[in-house]
Amino acid sequence: MPGIRSPKGRGAAYRALWQWPLRSPARLIGCLVVLAALVIGANAAFGLLPARTGGTGVFGSDPSGSVTPTPPAGALPNAQPRNEPTRLPPVPELTPETLPLSKAPPAALTVATRWTQAWAKHPADGATATWVNGLRPYTTDEYLAVLSTVDTANVPATKVTGAARAVLVSPRSVRVEVPTDAVRLVVLVVNTGTEWRVAGYDRAPDPAAAPNPDNADAGRPATGR
Repeated sequence: MPGIRSPKGRGAAYRALWQWPLRSPARLIGCLVVLAALVIGANAAFGLLPARTGGTGVFGSDPSGSVTPTPPAGALPNAQPRNEPTRLPPVPELTPETLPLSKAPPAALTVATRWTQAWAKHPADGATATWVNGLRPYTTDEYLAVLSTVDTANVPATKVTGAARAVLVSPRSVRVEVPTDAVRLVVLVVNTGTEWRVAGYDRAPDPAAAPNPDNADAGRPATGR
């Protein structure tokens, strides 16, 4: 085949060469695929592709050769281990500490007696406020609010008739029985940290007398204590 000797002939040959892929969409796609393969091959051959860092190598191993663990199927990413509930040791049942009756503080017995004397004293004006003021020096502030609901007409006693005696002694409280001319009271005296004060009272059970439901709450606060 004779060579193309004139510039005009070479230009026509070049024009025919680059126009050849444009004459058909299939030719154009095929040329692009070949060109892309040549570019990728050249990059791989001359090391132009950037090295992968921080990723995994073949078969799930990193570049250092260690195998990356694969989480089990269904496991959530970054899932925290479940904390099992802590089992506490059994707590022994608490029982109130009691002392011998002979250990009752004399100051607690004195407060119970004086409080019962004021409880049995009916004010001349019949006002509950006057009656409560007489109990104030021997009563806790919290229990004074309860006593303010008592109708003094329901207080059956008028005086104390005997000595007070302890019926239950604890380190910080004493239950004291005080007899009156109508009923026997069991007075709860507590240690406030600085002095003994009355924090409640109730009627002592009388085994010699049958209970009278109609008069069971006479002289008690409206709250029952």
